[in-house]
Amino acid sequence: MKINLNKLPRNRLRLLSRTLFFLLFLIAPALDIFRFDLTIGNFIIFGQHWTLGLESFQQGNGDFLAVSINILLMIFLPATLFISITMLLIWRFGRIYCGWLCPHFSVVEMINQLMLKNLNRVTLWESASAKPKSVISWLLVLCVSMTIAFIWAFSLLTYMLPPKEVLFNLLALQLSMSSSIFLMVATLVFTIDFVFARHLFCKYGCALGLFQSIIWMANSKAMVVSFDKKRASLCKDCDRECDKACPMRLPPRNIKRAKFTCTQCGQCLNACDRVQQDNPDGALIRWVSNEPEQLAGRKVTEDRD
Repeated sequence: MKINLNKLPRNRLRLLSRTLFFLLFLIAPALDIFRFDLTIGNFIIFGQHWTLGLESFQQGNGDFLAVSINILLMIFLPATLFISITMLLIWRFGRIYCGWLCPHFSVVEMINQLMLKNLNRVTLWESASAKPKSVISWLLVLCVSMTIAFIWAFSLLTYMLPPKEVLFNLLALQLSMSSSIFLMVATLVFTIDFVFARHLFCKYGCALGLFQSIIWMANSKAMVVSFDKKRASLCKDCDRECDKACPMRLPPRNIKRAKFTCTQCGQCLNACDRVQQDNPDGALIRWVSNEPEQLAGRKVTEDRD
């Protein structure tokens, strides 16, 4: 049975997936779901120490065949399975991880809304629709960004050191010099990213995002936001709401090449749904798949006369 993605409750599903994954990102080390402990030198996955049994082999007591089987079963097979499934999903849906799971993209959208509400613009590089209410508006954006940056920095530190020990030392103000430097530097870097360069990082700095985009672009039949050019005249009564809704500042009504970094978040679709809610024919943009003619056409021209 074919599922119509355009009729799914996008907002609620996406909010649920992003929230759960963001919480998982924060608490995974504390619950020993996944982390690399520098103090013992190996991964901990679901509470178990993930080693390859190389210690005894290095000491001359291990069996070469047993070690080879361990490496095959614990590294190559899981890695091959994970990469294969991931690449198939990316090939079909594009940067679905970015739009529906990525903790960084969740922060991007959160700060987007905060800046829009307090500074009347989504990024510092865009012109504001009106002057900010007061200096407090700027301070609020900065304080929220710094707070999220510190939480991120602390969370990353717990991926490398025992979480309980790090938390206790932080509360007791007894962090080691190296941990303190890491927290300060990481908080500063994340604050700069969140305030000034979060969109640029997603577009040009994230290797995982670019990897997804390249695979997605290679599939001419992958899921993509498509624009109904035959009804383009309806856009003349709309103030580019789909463009404004895009967290990545992409042109949703253009061809696929112009949306190389699209995260499939569906925000542009939601905006068009709202504008065309009284239109019996529905929205002008929607997700489509297996329709290469929708993707290879000339640049969309709008009837704005």
